[in-house]
Amino acid sequence: MAIEKKTIRLLILEDSQNEAERLVSLFRNAGHATRVHRLSSSDDLNTALQQSWDLLICAPHSEQLPPNEALGIIRRAAKDIPIIQLLADNDSDSVTEALMLGAQDALPQGDDERLVLVAKRELANLEERRARRAAEVALREAEKRCQLLLESSVDAITYVHDGMHIYANRAYLELFAYEDADELEGMPMIDLIGSSDQASFKDFLKNYQSAEGHAELNCSGVKATGQSFQAQMSFSPATYDGEPCIQVVIRAESGNAELEEKLREISTQDLVTGLFNRVHFLELMDSAAERAVNAGQPASLAYIRVDRYATLLADIGLAGIDLLLTDMANLLRAHFPENAKIARFGDDVFTVLLPGSTPEQASPSYQALLKKVEGHLFDISGRTVQTTLSIGGAGLNEKTAKAQSVIDRAHRCADELSEGNALKIFNPADELAAAASRGNVVAMIQQALENNSFRLLFQPIISLRGDNFEHYEALLRLMSPQGEEVPPLEFLAAAKEAGLAEKIDRWVILNAIKLLADHRSKGHNTRLFVHLSSASLQDATLLPWLSVALKAARLPADSLVFQFSEQDAVAYLKQAKTISHGFKELHCKVALIQFGCALNPFNTLKHLHIDFVKIDGSFARDLSNAENQQALKDLLASLHNQAKLTIVPFVESASILATLWQAGVNYIQGQYLQGPSQSMDYDFAAGDE
Repeated sequence: MAIEKKTIRLLILEDSQNEAERLVSLFRNAGHATRVHRLSSSDDLNTALQQSWDLLICAPHSEQLPPNEALGIIRRAAKDIPIIQLLADNDSDSVTEALMLGAQDALPQGDDERLVLVAKRELANLEERRARRAAEVALREAEKRCQLLLESSVDAITYVHDGMHIYANRAYLELFAYEDADELEGMPMIDLIGSSDQASFKDFLKNYQSAEGHAELNCSGVKATGQSFQAQMSFSPATYDGEPCIQVVIRAESGNAELEEKLREISTQDLVTGLFNRVHFLELMDSAAERAVNAGQPASLAYIRVDRYATLLADIGLAGIDLLLTDMANLLRAHFPENAKIARFGDDVFTVLLPGSTPEQASPSYQALLKKVEGHLFDISGRTVQTTLSIGGAGLNEKTAKAQSVIDRAHRCADELSEGNALKIFNPADELAAAASRGNVVAMIQQALENNSFRLLFQPIISLRGDNFEHYEALLRLMSPQGEEVPPLEFLAAAKEAGLAEKIDRWVILNAIKLLADHRSKGHNTRLFVHLSSASLQDATLLPWLSVALKAARLPADSLVFQFSEQDAVAYLKQAKTISHGFKELHCKVALIQFGCALNPFNTLKHLHIDFVKIDGSFARDLSNAENQQALKDLLASLHNQAKLTIVPFVESASILATLWQAGVNYIQGQYLQGPSQSMDYDFAAGDE
């Protein structure tokens, strides 16, 4: 099977479109799939840098954006984009200047073979840098996991550099009867070896420094109490905090299975309450999540917080708190069944895992616990203390991807019980609402889809040539939980990233059909423009679904105009061609929007069945400039020669209307005429007077 080559995302700074197209062809002829954007200004570059690019090729000179300015913008934005500067000559000073400005290489314009080789080298270097950054992130995560494993290991483990301790885990401290790792830091390991074995240990360590691999040594160890014991030490090379060192794993040769079991038990326990500790409980949660997914065995998690903990601590002190927590632990053991896994998860938090039970099934038990604790009198050194609990509940089921997500849900539920002495069970709808309230745009989108709470606004598209239809564009809006409008570019980009664009499109189509049918029933001959995302262009089920929807609404198919962007059409030309011809068969109209930005826009257009072409908004800016006016007129003339109806958006003032009329524009749209409105209420007759 052929392996698909990675598409190169290419920026080109070149005033000549023909030369830009030649450079693109150069890469495509070399077998590289290419997506290209030709830069036109510093603003254009700043906008482009919001996306990811693989390479920038700069012409020797550019009137629109000097190459040195482009390099400066990229450097200030801290973007990792390799830059190849083309030169008018092969002057060494020019090469040096380009390299000093930040280009990866500089070579004469027209040296095509060398350009392709240099680009190939820089793209390979870029991939290596990206892979290295990903590996560094993965390494940090692996180091965190290793640190957790070291801390929770039942084996005594230390790291030694030049014979000195630089790290020791808890089991090592317990084995040698030290309370704090700080007591061992910087202490020679030989000080923990029995005097009779110190000479042999010293010789072993000296010889091991230059050795490789695993080695073992049996000798006597000495606890901080002076007690000796026989130990089996395993040595292996390692690194700690980036420094080379020796890892030493010690197993006491006690021959006492009961003692070894006790050590393992201690490593899983909270020292104050005797319950499981946080590290071991997380392992139990991971195992429960795996059983829930693979075996369908549900489980319920209770996140139990002691109310008014800070006040209690100030009132009865640390020793008193320890007594209260111990009493609370005994109460929890007595309350929950034997198969429950109970842990002290934090200073003021207990967690309970109930295998085989859903949160709803466990809820009566949680409620009973609240009453039991509320009525319990804690005896703290002769003083009577009372407290209550806040319990957050969440479940593990076959959809549980990560145990940590379940803990987070239960934690949030407990946090929301500000009054205390209450229970809250996680509800997915609540989580969505909470995430939306926190500003999570994807959560807002999901909530709007579930609650049918998107808004549709309508902006008129006015004919300059007379038309029997009233045209509007349907514009989608999303409101935050605080009632503020989320910028469309922001939420549509988030929807695309989250794979929700297709669902949004169908929501818009269904609601547009419903509103349009109602509006037309009142005697209006209205046609509605509806936008499609790139996801819908690739959706083979859209056309059959739309056919059914139109028939159900009894709506004339030509009253809908489906529009998609030139950028999406270029990226998915085959799919765009299929869907545009499919719309023709359904008798729907089709519009291509943001037209004129591709290197060869008419090449794209010839593959599609298009009725309307909406010019990119950049063409309507600064029409007081004669050159810009001519560029627009030339583009419109070419489109009219192909019998395309043209639309110019972003008409913001009356001053450009005469220019647009003379240029032969068919339709205009913009704030000057009317901004987006919740109603299709524009008076089209007023424009004909």
